[in-house]
Amino acid sequence: MPSASQNSRIKPRALRPGDKVGIVAPASNVKREILEAGCDGLRRAGYEPFYFESILERDLYFAGSAERRARELEDMFTRDDIRAIVCARGGYGSNYLLPARGSKAIDLKEIAAHPKIFVGYSDLATLLTWFADSANFVTFHGPMIAKDFAVADGVDLASWQNAVGGAAQWEIGEGSGAKPLIAGEAEGILYGGCLSILVAALGTPYDIRTAGTILFMEDLAAKPYQIDRMLMQLKLAGKLKDVRGIIFGEMIDCRQAPTQDYTLEEVVLRIVGDLGIPVAFGLRSGHVSRANITLPIGVKARLEVGGEVKLKILESATTK
Repeated sequence: MPSASQNSRIKPRALRPGDKVGIVAPASNVKREILEAGCDGLRRAGYEPFYFESILERDLYFAGSAERRARELEDMFTRDDIRAIVCARGGYGSNYLLPARGSKAIDLKEIAAHPKIFVGYSDLATLLTWFADSANFVTFHGPMIAKDFAVADGVDLASWQNAVGGAAQWEIGEGSGAKPLIAGEAEGILYGGCLSILVAALGTPYDIRTAGTILFMEDLAAKPYQIDRMLMQLKLAGKLKDVRGIIFGEMIDCRQAPTQDYTLEEVVLRIVGDLGIPVAFGLRSGHVSRANITLPIGVKARLEVGGEVKLKILESATTK
């Protein structure tokens, strides 16, 4: 399979106003009222939401059994009337859908035969990176139904429309929340997701492929020493060796205590400061305070870190 540094991925069809969007819950369970609020937000954005009633099933903290979740996802990919797939929420449980002995897993060949826009973050980084690496199509780290479309100002519409609508070249710059840590410029394949989930893939058949990438990493409510430990694990595993640039997310509530006398930026610089690559911090995608930015995973990008931070998407993420 092609590595993350190769630009041979399939681009799904662009999303247009009026298109039907399938909603799935591959991980934790979702409540109907929040799901419906997200559907209303999706309608206001100009799309027709669709979900199976089984999405509301619950098994412990999961959205029903692993088999139900796998079949739901496959069905959305294979249905001709569904033009994009957006996850309801994250939580935990996507790893149950990966092929393992005795599992009721996703049929990757079936998914790969019907590439579509697939959007999510948090626990869904498991599927975002796996589909990009092994099913070979562009995926999207961006807003979810019950977390972002369900609230006012939950979605950054400009990046959403550029990403899923097939803009040839576009830029994430002023207003993204990103600030410079280490100056420099680099080009690579945009890749990444939730730091905890990326680290959880190490040593498995679904290990992340970071060579040649502009690596995006974000998380929620992880203490600084935990961020430190995970970054060191990536470094010791050789996953930062051939990375060309790094962007951290907003990193909400990633602190030890309100009175700590150091910043998370100081912590991450201890690990990535000697890599000789540009580093930025604070880009608002994934777990965010507002206006979730959509990042296409698997496309060429350019990171420019100077007095300000610019992330330039150098090619379309979808086809017209």
